[in-house]
Amino acid sequence: MTPSEPARAPAQPPKAASPGRPKDLAKRAAILEAAKRMFVQHGFDRVSMDQVAAEAGVSKLTVYSHFGDKDSLFAEAVRAHCEQNLPQRLFEAAPDAPLRERLLAIGQAFFAMIMAPEAVAGHRILCSPQVAARGMASSFWAAGPERVKAAFRNLLEDRIARGELEIDDPARAAGHFFALLKGDPHAQAVLGCQSDDCLQAAQAHVSSVVDLFLRAYAVRSHDKRR
Repeated sequence: MTPSEPARAPAQPPKAASPGRPKDLAKRAAILEAAKRMFVQHGFDRVSMDQVAAEAGVSKLTVYSHFGDKDSLFAEAVRAHCEQNLPQRLFEAAPDAPLRERLLAIGQAFFAMIMAPEAVAGHRILCSPQVAARGMASSFWAAGPERVKAAFRNLLEDRIARGELEIDDPARAAGHFFALLKGDPHAQAVLGCQSDDCLQAAQAHVSSVVDLFLRAYAVRSHDKRR
């Protein structure tokens, strides 16, 4: 640059698309799938937006247009993973479905989700000092666990109104349910336990959690509906 040339400001990627700009949903889905694969394989810090764009077959500008920055992309990948494995239909009231059957369906889907190898790897990423230092805990919590808990709390409130459950604090009870589902099997998986004993113990785990939850909160006069 000669002295007469004006200084150029470094180019900054856009944080979001222009208002009203249409989004290509297929490209968005491809970006999310690429991000999920790469975060699991390489960890958060070793994945760049350029790499995600190349993996998804789109431009870096497209990635930034859809997600703004890498933290937002990670949070959206978490949300998409939860929605894919725990779709909203699982939490619909479905008053004709027996309560125990409904809880088992949610418990089995949640347990399968958190025990999947990519989810275990993602959990390890979240526990890394690099991710913790970025202050991403709140965005991750809102995108994943909080969304699932809120949907389950709504289901509990519906069953309370129907007289099937007696719960003073549905939000706290929802937290209890998912914490119990994770339990020892998930902790063992995070530590690398993949033995047959771990897997066999996991098969009976969900049923035992559902039964414990119902012993704590089910209205006794409705035992026949369980």
